[in-house]
Amino acid sequence: MEWSLGRVRELVADGMQSIRDCESSAVGTAACLLLLFLWYCYRVGREHGSSPLRGRYGAESGHLRAGVLGGAEAAGGAKAPPGSLDEQNGLAYCQSAECFRCTAPGEGLNQRLYHSLQEYAKRYTWSGMGRVHKGVRDQGRYLSSRPTIQRPEVFFLPDLPSAPFFSRDAQKHDVELLERSFPALLAEFGNVYNQPPARSGSPLPPGWKANSTPHGQWWTYYLVNQGTPLALNARRCPRAWRVLGQLRTFIANNVFGNACFSVLSPGALISEHYGPTNVRLRCHLGLRVPSACELVVGGEPQCWSEGSCLLFDDSFLHRAFHEGIAEDGPRVVFMVDLWHPNVAAAERQALDYIFTPGR
Repeated sequence: MEWSLGRVRELVADGMQSIRDCESSAVGTAACLLLLFLWYCYRVGREHGSSPLRGRYGAESGHLRAGVLGGAEAAGGAKAPPGSLDEQNGLAYCQSAECFRCTAPGEGLNQRLYHSLQEYAKRYTWSGMGRVHKGVRDQGRYLSSRPTIQRPEVFFLPDLPSAPFFSRDAQKHDVELLERSFPALLAEFGNVYNQPPARSGSPLPPGWKANSTPHGQWWTYYLVNQGTPLALNARRCPRAWRVLGQLRTFIANNVFGNACFSVLSPGALISEHYGPTNVRLRCHLGLRVPSACELVVGGEPQCWSEGSCLLFDDSFLHRAFHEGIAEDGPRVVFMVDLWHPNVAAAERQALDYIFTPGR
């Protein structure tokens, strides 16, 4: 149920009159408690809407920075060469001192995280914050002492079950929804991919971004980049945007959440790298998958399949490649970041607060 501020004020006024009429009775006490509960529900409802993407479609394009916390499959910390904005289609790589991933982990980051957690706890509650508190308190030790096979670059939540790949049942609803949406997503990919270049001298159609790779080409078309919607791209992909709004576990409200089309050309290699955190599972829905394409996570190889999802923990060391020939065409996936199934609802809310874009 949603109430306007005016309606809540009317209820408060009615309740206060009831209190004055029954000031010395138990009814007055009950009315006080009811009013406090109504006000709490109103505040929580305003700050935490039922849909994480509600009202975010019209985000200002000036806030849509690329590369803040990694690329579509994670940028691996690669920086763009100076003067190459044409190849990036006008989306500059992150150069912000506030960027979590580009700023080397240290006491400054740990203090910011702890300060944000304290703010959250004062505003809401410490209940259910045991693992988050433990992770924030000991973040420096966790990041430096992790085994080389799994080493998230920004935030590690302790005591989460970990594996390079997860069963589709880990997020069954969202996996099945994405797979049912395969035809619509494939058609929408074609619409934005087969456009003429955005500017002369660049091969990139409007909205696409070129990422740094040692071999071949890796392009991405973001709908959500590090928790920030890209309004122009979203308008060009209304069906994909609706799918995102229907996902139950899409990370839409913090910097660890991304959604995009990701294209690897024949001969392309994405070098080994780690993702920023273990609180998410990266989901790839295969749209176009030629032979000789592979994803290797934690030393375990898997192949994509058209119309099927792969779930993996990208905090493990991972790489991707397309060893086909030009006639094979590109490998294309629709990528979304979902919550790890063992991150509780209270922890998700706290992490959304701590890692809000721009915090």
